[in-house]
Parts: sequence; C-alpha cells; structure tokens
Amino acid sequence: MPRLVEREFDVIVIGAGAVGENAADRVVQGGLTAVLVEAELVGGECSYWACMPSKALLRPGTALHGAQAVPGASEAVTGTLNAAAVLRQRDSFTSHWQDAGQVEWVEGAGIELIRGRARLTGERTVSVAGLDGDDYALTARHAVVLASGSTPNRPPVEGLSEVEYWGTREATSAKEVPARLGVLGGGVAGTELAQAFARLGSAVTLVARSGLLRNFPAEAAELVAAGLRADGVELRLDTRTRSVHRNSDGSLTLTLDGGTGGGGTGGDGTGDGGTDGGDTVTVDRLLVSTGRRPALDGLGLESVGLSADDGKPLTIRTDSTGVVAEASGNGDDPWLYAVGDAAGRVLLTHQGKYEARATGAAIAARAKGELRGEAEPWSRHTQTADDHAVPNVVFTDPELANVGRSLEQARKDGYNASSVELPIEVAGSSLHAANYKGWAQLVVDEDRKVLLGATFAGPDVAELLHAATIAVVGEVPLDRLWHAVPSYPTISEVWLRLLEKYGL
Repeated sequence: MPRLVEREFDVIVIGAGAVGENAADRVVQGGLTAVLVEAELVGGECSYWACMPSKALLRPGTALHGAQAVPGASEAVTGTLNAAAVLRQRDSFTSHWQDAGQVEWVEGAGIELIRGRARLTGERTVSVAGLDGDDYALTARHAVVLASGSTPNRPPVEGLSEVEYWGTREATSAKEVPARLGVLGGGVAGTELAQAFARLGSAVTLVARSGLLRNFPAEAAELVAAGLRADGVELRLDTRTRSVHRNSDGSLTLTLDGGTGGGGTGGDGTGDGGTDGGDTVTVDRLLVSTGRRPALDGLGLESVGLSADDGKPLTIRTDSTGVVAEASGNGDDPWLYAVGDAAGRVLLTHQGKYEARATGAAIAARAKGELRGEAEPWSRHTQTADDHAVPNVVFTDPELANVGRSLEQARKDGYNASSVELPIEVAGSSLHAANYKGWAQLVVDEDRKVLLGATFAGPDVAELLHAATIAVVGEVPLDRLWHAVPSYPTISEVWLRLLEKYGL
C-alpha cells in the first residue's frame, strides 16, 4: 500500500530542469526552504536532449570546416568527421543520460528533491504521485513555481500519427546516423540538426511550410541557407507536407505540395527551382521539429481557476516577476508563479534561467516583506530583459546571432526606428577564413540614439553578441558607443564600420 506523506515547504518548484533548479536555488539563498518535484532526469531538456547534445553534435563539423577554410591549415586536414567519435563525445556531454551529478548539486544547495508527477490541488497545495510508490501531499507556505518546460507540437500531417518518427529528443540522442534524413521544420532546432546530420553523413531534406529561420532578417537567414546547401542539404521551402506513410522496407515517403526546391529563405514563394506539387521524398528517418508549447497539461491548473479555451492548448500570462495572472488567490499576496518555457514568454534556456533567478529573488523578498506590489523595472526582482534584450544564437555554420528588436518589430512597437546594415568585410574576418561571408545589422531608436537590436550572421559571430546585448540593456548612447574601440584585426571591427555607416 502506498503511504501518504504530508510535507510543508516555503516554496514548491514543479520541474527540476535548469530553470527549476535556478528558481529553487535563489529562494534557498534567500533563506527559504524549497523542494523540487521531477518525474524525469534532474537537469531537464537542455542537459540531456537539447542545448548540450545538439551543440556537441554541431561543434565537430564547425571546427573541421573552420580549419578547411584557412589556407595552410586546410592542406593539413584530409579526413572527414568520425561519426562514432562525435556520438561518443555527445554522450559524454549528456553524462550518458544519468543525473547523479545534478542530484548531487541539488542536495549540496540545500534543496530537497521528490521524484514524481506533481499536480496542483488548490491554492498552495500540490499532490505528487511519487516514483517510489508513495503519495505526497505538499503545502507551500509562500509559493508554488511552475517550471515544467515545454512539449513538442505535432503538425497536422496525414499519416504522421501512424508512423514512428523522431522528435528533437530522439535526434539528439540518436545512436546511429541515418542514410537519409527528412526534417520537417525550418526553425532553429530543425535547421541546426539538419546541418549536424548532413555533416555526419546523412542525405538530408528539410521541408518547411514557410521560409528558413523566418524570424530573422532575410539577409542573415540566406547565409545560413547557403551553408546548408553547401553541405548537401536539400531545402524544400514554402512547402506543405501533405502526408507521410511507411513503406514495406521501413522507410518513409513524404508527399509534398508546391514550394521551392532549394531557393530563397523568404515566405513569399520565391526561389530557385520550384515544384509542381504532389512530389515525394523518401527517407529512412523523419525528424519533426515544428515548434514547442508550454507543458501545462495535467498540472491541475483548473483547480486554481485556469483553463484552456475550447480546442486550444492551455496558456498562462505572467507579470514581470513571474506571477501567474488570473490564478485564484494570486492578488496582493501572490503564491503561483511560472518561469521558463512553462510561462511561454521566451522559450530559451538562458532566458528561462534569468527569469527563474528574478522570480526566486522576488519570492524571497515578498516572504520577508521587502517587496510589495509591483517591482521596479530592471531591478533584481524583474524579468525586464524579456521585453527588450533577448539574445539568441543559431549554432549553424555560419552562425546567426541576434538580440533585441528587429526593425519591423521596433516600428510595430511604436519606436521611431532605423537600421544600418552591411556585409562583414574587415581585416579580422579575412584572417578568420578565406572567402568569409557575413552580414551585420544595428537597429537604432532615432529619438534616443540608442540601440534597440542587433543581428550578426557569419562564422563564429556568436562571440559578438554579448557586446550587443550589453549595449541594448545599458542603453548606451551611440555617440558614447563610438568610443568603444574594437581591437584590430578582429571581426569586432564590424562595429566600427556599422557606426561609420550610420554617420558617426
């Protein structure tokens, strides 16, 4: 017979991924007690199936290509990637899908851990079906934090539910490289994994309903598309996958409608080599990477007055400290919070960890009576950067990195915005690689003369991004930014060229 174990903590955190760990750590640092509830591996998606394994799969190919692009080094590089060695390296970065190290950290931080599935039963109360066979009735003196992550979307493709396919989890934990890989989705994960497997030896076909990386400027996305095509990836853009079926030999055949057969990256249907519709692609494995949504199902949110509209996934709204709007009892003394993917604001691990740290600090401050009502923007209790300066890197080769608002988004948000852009053609880029191709853009608030956003595309441009993030967060005036002299000869000299083109 299972036991019923009743426990009380200051804070209950549902989800022990990187975001939940940070939330629990911050409240414990603030003098409160905390428990993490997790049904899977402690450390979450990023540690085992997303950020770490995907980058471990990508890095060897980028390093090899980087050497091949430098005269003198290229002559010394005669081999190709060793797929088995790459997979072994990936395994080491996931700790072979064992979470003992993460559990040790949790215990060392003074946080309790209960392995099981959590469900809200009312204000400040949570039930847990423990994996040890016991049931737990938990009460939070101050707060419950939802850090349950996200779950993949499944597109409405005929026959997809009847065949075996990969999600990003299966792709990043794959034990072998398929001869032919189909990828549905032209977002960040689909694009990164398409290139990773192409460089490991797969013949890859990527199919996207719209353009490739359509949330980024077209000039930047086109450089990534060119990199994919150079690696042999066939791009089927602006193309709908009508159906998928399994063949007698275990392969899968996709039936496609229209689109471009390897051309542009925009959503306007332009590009090289269109199709007439109804053509087919046969693959050995299919990766479906068509976005994610907050994992809120089964958490008992209806018990606190939160429910989904008919036929739509449940979503929640949070304020700048992570308080869940509209939850019952979440007024002057809020108790329910959400952070990371569960909150649905920004589905990026680093931003979720930032949210968790701010929310944990806010919970501790409210418990001590140090914070009442709204928190000040840009204080340690708020997630202000979510609205102004979210950094994002696509770890393809070439890389794509951006922060803040695009020109279109800035104007939509009411700013008097302009942009300046140019190819990355400086001494540092010429030394970095032969025939270096890159692109950079700054988005400027013309009323205040500060940066609203920046985008860089090209080999190794991710290392340019934090300078841009600091400039956006710090609202550094452009006439002061002009005095931030880039070292010569580095790729960072593109900052000087951008500001010169702007007129400084």
